[in-house]
Amino acid sequence: MMRRLFLKAFPALAVTTALVACSVGPDFMTPEGPGTRTYLPDQKADLIAAGIPGGEAQRIVQGMDIPGQWWGVFQSPQLNSLIERSLRANPDIRAAAASLKVAQSNARAQRATLFPTISAGFTGSQNQTATTLQSPLSDQSLNIFGLFTAGLQITYALDIWGGNRRQIESLDALAEAQCFQLEGAYLSLASNVVAGAILEASLRAQVEATKRIIAAQRETLGILTQQSGLGAIPGADVATQQAAMAQSEAILPPLQKALAQQRNLMANLTGRLPSNPVAERFELGDLKLPGELPLSLPSKLVEQRPDVRAAEANLHSASALVGVAIANQLPQVTLSAGITANSVSLDTLFGAGIPGTIAGFNIAQTVLDGGALYAKKKGAKAALEQADAQYQSTVLAAFRNVADTLNALEYDATTLKAAVEAERAAATSLNIARKRLELGDTTYIFVLIAELTYQQAILTRIQAQAARLTNTAALFQALGGGWWNRDTALANERSKCRPPSAIPAKAPLQAAR
Repeated sequence: MMRRLFLKAFPALAVTTALVACSVGPDFMTPEGPGTRTYLPDQKADLIAAGIPGGEAQRIVQGMDIPGQWWGVFQSPQLNSLIERSLRANPDIRAAAASLKVAQSNARAQRATLFPTISAGFTGSQNQTATTLQSPLSDQSLNIFGLFTAGLQITYALDIWGGNRRQIESLDALAEAQCFQLEGAYLSLASNVVAGAILEASLRAQVEATKRIIAAQRETLGILTQQSGLGAIPGADVATQQAAMAQSEAILPPLQKALAQQRNLMANLTGRLPSNPVAERFELGDLKLPGELPLSLPSKLVEQRPDVRAAEANLHSASALVGVAIANQLPQVTLSAGITANSVSLDTLFGAGIPGTIAGFNIAQTVLDGGALYAKKKGAKAALEQADAQYQSTVLAAFRNVADTLNALEYDATTLKAAVEAERAAATSLNIARKRLELGDTTYIFVLIAELTYQQAILTRIQAQAARLTNTAALFQALGGGWWNRDTALANERSKCRPPSAIPAKAPLQAAR
């Protein structure tokens, strides 16, 4: 019986489904990237060397692909190990991965609307008829009886206008946006660990340099005290040196505090409490500058940056929701069919001739709603305009980020070279001043000035050396971090996002040279 019912209903279902050839609303098209070929009007390819380890010359190679584990270019096994642990243990990564699962589950749930809904029911009851309603001659035992009902119903909402499919499209786009947000979280975490390691190394170098400066000042103070005891110099020079050494000693605790706090941050990035610090300790000499730096083509940047891809997916979702709003204004058609059986006993419930069947359809059209559906459509179109503006803003910020990083690479390379030369000159000047002081050929004021100059020069050089490492990491981050080449074994929670449409022809950088 049920089979015959659906065979009769199938032609109507097929004809109606054939109407669902297209969906109302705009069809999303991936926005075209900016037409520019460069990030800067006078883009440099070669970065000058500073003449020290950690200040080597670098060359920017346009079109070179980026390795998935880009932090390997620093050739630090400790850094590699720390990043791999952080990618597995950081709670922000787990939260982003869970958000992706939520978005994917919502999309799968919405996809079920394309299929019929089948529901089954069974009820049973014991009934008693009032004796006053029965004939005095009837059997009084028949006033108590059971009633059993079993039913099966199928409903199918026809997606004539494509509203359900647009809703699925929107949720799929949101899941894709969440996927790229997860990739962005991986990139941000890896970049923060690299930047944290560089800053830790810089602070540790500054602490050690300051200690050496204090030791040198203490040695100078000993010379002055000896000469003052012999009456060769006034006591005021000794007091001045004591004040200068005290000032240097006052610089040391803030640097030590910053180093300790940086160690706490590194523990947090790897999912640890500060009471359980990481074992790795970073020195500037342990981090190598790569000789070649990649520079993606501007036309590829919008496909590589996770934030741009997430903004594009949000734009796609907003576009699909316009179609949903339009479809909701049009008639909605639902097909239904059912079979029901009633009996006073379970053994005859499914007997021949017992079931009853029903088949039909329902067409609903909102006639008057106070303008609610129209307002929702206007809101959806406004949301699409907002998403488009946000996408354009994200693209502009991405290109500015790359341009800023290229500027930093160029000028910080020049700064490091000048800082190295200044440090060497200051060291030479200090040595000459100390020898002249020992010989009594100069006054102490010249030594003090030379000491302060050297102290500032060495700290400036360390900071400039760290800046070159930081800028290198920033460039990899600005270009998207090579997530499309990443080894998925690093994180089991990661889901594959759509990679760039084509990989540049040039080979990627090697993780270690």
